Amino acid sequence: MIYDITKFTHLDYPDHLACIIWFSGCNMRCDYCYNSDIVFSNKGQYNTNDVIEFLKTRVNKLDGVVLSGGEATGHHLYQFCKDIKELGFNIKLDTNGTNPRIVKELLQFNLVDYVALDYKAPKNKFTNITKSSKFSEFEKTLEHLIYSNIKFEVRTTLHADLLNEDDINEIIKDLDDRGYKNNYYIQEFIETQKNIGNIKAPIYKFDKTKLLENINVIFR
Repeated sequence: MIYDITKFTHLDYPDHLACIIWFSGCNMRCDYCYNSDIVFSNKGQYNTNDVIEFLKTRVNKLDGVVLSGGEATGHHLYQFCKDIKELGFNIKLDTNGTNPRIVKELLQFNLVDYVALDYKAPKNKFTNITKSSKFSEFEKTLEHLIYSNIKFEVRTTLHADLLNEDDINEIIKDLDDRGYKNNYYIQEFIETQKNIGNIKAPIYKFDKTKLLENINVIFR
């Protein structure tokens, strides 16, 4: 089910004017997540046919579609992405990487053009941060992306009381060891009234100067 549609964005898909399709539900419960309404929802305002009809009105006005959530790969995406591509749109997928089979299928059939992969935490903190035990599935998705020709980015949401400099450096080393060559984006925690863990701004002051320089790190 599709929770909602953001009809226009120029920020969420690099170099594209796009819309965002928000899929209901997620298999993680990250404390810092501020999309709690979407994460806990098992229903939506739209189905895929509704989205395709909407996109038909945006041909030559938008050039991209972002599949986000929640977790988009928790839904059947093959035919949906195929229908979107037939309308001439590029597709960006936002994913936590825990459904490698779905991601691999989309890559094999050239049904996505850009992927933003959330590297939630290093292995030793992954379950504590995400309330999920799917780190090995995440690793498979990361490998699929690295060995494909697709444009993709890796990003981590930083709450300094949950992830410190050593944790981020562990992620940097892992990405470097796997041959990741793109920018690594660190997104600052956003405090809202809807964070799943009801957590506040971090007390700990994160020191950016302690980060390794193996790959290019960008804070945003």
